[in-house]
This record gives sequence, C-alpha cells and structure tokens, in this order.
Amino acid sequence: MLLAGDELVGVHAAYYSERDFGDGRVEKMCNLGSWFVQPAQRVQGVRLLKALLDQPGYHFTDLTPTGNVVPINRRLGFTFLDSRSVLVPTVPWGRKRGTITADPDQLADGLPEPERRIHDDHRRAPAARQILLRNDRGSCHVVFRVDRRTSPTGLVASVLHVGDRTVFRSMLLPFLGHLLLRHGVVAMLAEIRVIGYRPPGSILLRNFRRKMYRSRTLRPSEIDYLYSELVAVPW
Repeated sequence: MLLAGDELVGVHAAYYSERDFGDGRVEKMCNLGSWFVQPAQRVQGVRLLKALLDQPGYHFTDLTPTGNVVPINRRLGFTFLDSRSVLVPTVPWGRKRGTITADPDQLADGLPEPERRIHDDHRRAPAARQILLRNDRGSCHVVFRVDRRTSPTGLVASVLHVGDRTVFRSMLLPFLGHLLLRHGVVAMLAEIRVIGYRPPGSILLRNFRRKMYRSRTLRPSEIDYLYSELVAVPW
C-alpha cells in the first residue's frame, strides 16, 4: 500500500502461491493483481510495483496488464507469453463419447496427483469451474471461467488449465456441448499454448489479451494461470 501520512492513497493487490514442479523443486509465485493510485499521487504509483518486484525469491506474472502498464512491465524486465487465442462456437453434441462430470467428489476421486491438489485448492475459487473429461484414452481435468462479453447472452468460457491435452482434444465436441447446455456459453475461448493445438473451424483472434511474466529460471511452458486473479475474480 501507498501512504501519504496516515492516508491510504494507493494499493497493489497480489496473489501468492508455492508451486511444486517435481523433483523437490518448489517455486514461489506472485501474480500481480489490481493496481490503483489516487490521481494526485499517480507519479508515486510505480513505487508500489517496485516494492512487489523487490521481494526476493519470487517469480512474477501479470496476466491482465492494461495498455499503459505493458510498457512499464517491459522496462522492469517482463516478457510476453504466447497468448495467441482461438474462439470456438459451442454446439450441441448428440453422440455419446466418454463422460463429463462436474461433481466435486467424483472429480477428487478420479484425479491423480498433482491434479487432485489443483482441484482441491481451487474448489472454492470464485471464478474457477472444474470438470473431468473421461473416455477410453484416459481422463482430463479442465479448469475454466465463464465471462460475460458484449451482450446479455454473450457468455464465453475461457479455458485456464488442461490436464491431458490428448484426452481434451478427443473430447472437444462433447465439452463444447456441455458448455452450451449446462453453462449457457456461446463460445469457448482458449490459448493455443494451453490446449496444445488449434481446433478445426476455430477463429484465430487478431486481438487477444497479452500476458506477461518475469523470471530468471522458469520457462514459458512452466507458467500457467492457476492460483491467480483469473481463478479468484469473476467479471
């Protein structure tokens, strides 16, 4: 927080987590959230961001940077993730192919570690919705959020996490049907790097939300959208 005497004039929210990358490697993550400074103190606002970035031992993500924040992040060592995105219209799917469940207990019982821990940690996350896809190829844990876009009926499901890309790809049509019939979603929004491919008939977006991170050791493939504002804040 930024103080002027005893008056609170600025805040920078952040979400913290410790992530297990296997082989005993646990990394500390800090996801930058909302950043607000009173207009009269705006010149001091960068001090909030620098205070966060000066914390030792953390890797940082900024998953919803606004246009004027992007150049500031770049000057402070952030780089872009590959966030190329596709839009896939949802369709009703009549053929029986595998199963889909959103029941929390069935999800917990059907998931191996570390997917079970991800499910349990996000069970009460306000913006996270979780399902389990199953077919003869295995199972896939999917975390997504539902956002309202430009019209009252324009609900879009944004995919945040895919546990098994092979199963997800083979279950895409049933998943799209599930989104339409159970959630009233008109389209699925997904980053190619998250789902692992560009689905046939999808629309490659020209304008997509940029995402950024700063780390000396983590690879882009190790950065995901869990334990962040994307699962914590509905909009």
